[in-house]
Amino acid sequence: MPGQPRNSRTSEESRNSRIQRQVMQLIIDRRLRAGALLPTEAELMEDLGVSRNSVREALKALQALDIVEIRHGYGTYVGEASLTPLIDGLTFRTLARHDHDDSAALAEILQVREVLEEGLIRRVAATVTEAELDRLEAVVSRMEAAGRAGRAFPDLDRAFHELLYASLGNDLVPQLLAAFWTVFRRVNGARGRPDDPSPELTARWHRDIVTALRTGDVEGAQQAMAVHFRGIEARARRLG
Repeated sequence: MPGQPRNSRTSEESRNSRIQRQVMQLIIDRRLRAGALLPTEAELMEDLGVSRNSVREALKALQALDIVEIRHGYGTYVGEASLTPLIDGLTFRTLARHDHDDSAALAEILQVREVLEEGLIRRVAATVTEAELDRLEAVVSRMEAAGRAGRAFPDLDRAFHELLYASLGNDLVPQLLAAFWTVFRRVNGARGRPDDPSPELTARWHRDIVTALRTGDVEGAQQAMAVHFRGIEARARRLG
């Protein structure tokens, strides 16, 4: 609050953080899943030994992190703990660059995705099934049809990368990659940049990835993924 002594503000923030951690620990200890009803404010006050206002402030902060969901008139529920706060924070960070060089910030996001995907593609090559390759092939065929018509295909692009890592059985991988993908799309949209100035080329990059995986060429798949990202980075720089 304005005029509030610094030590007092620090103490209040520390107390609020402690209550947030206690609420999260309660969720963990009671094995509450997403959508489960949390104890009432009165019950949390008693369990944690804090005031109603302290409980409310902590719950508001946890709601911003998607750890809880406050439904007015119904109660507070365990949230999905999604990556939405990460997406919002990265989008703001990129758009708020004081040097106005958001193309450099976008390149940083792409580099993180590139490191993840180039590393993961080697594991995919060892685990992907023929049925999964068939599904990827179908997506690429739709990309190629859109590319020939000169249409961008952001939804197909996202679907491709989600399908690509399905064989790993790691739920966090597609969520994390989708988070970076969403940030990139949001920033491009905010800056009025086109979704994809050369969709046919993008379709070919994806075709090369599937072809290499189909033939069991691990190095080729990794190289095709690298070419894909180098192309996106070069495109971002030109449009920056």
